[in-house]
Amino acid sequence: MEIKILGTGCPSCKALEKIVRYVVAENNIDAKITMVTDIMDIMSYNIMTTPALVINEEVKVKGRVPKPHEVLKLLNS
Repeated sequence: MEIKILGTGCPSCKALEKIVRYVVAENNIDAKITMVTDIMDIMSYNIMTTPALVINEEVKVKGRVPKPHEVLKLLNS
């Protein structure tokens, strides 16, 4: 599984990264987590607000920080 967190390094982006890393570790999920900070790369996903969560190249959440249980549900779907 490939997980990307799109954001420029704002507090919300860092919070999303922390939640994703926590959920992946707690549930022994085999995933590669990447923080994408380059604005041109972020724009290629057609999002206007960050942070955004991308799972296997599909944007799942944008413009907010989801709760850990929501992240787990998205990773398991």
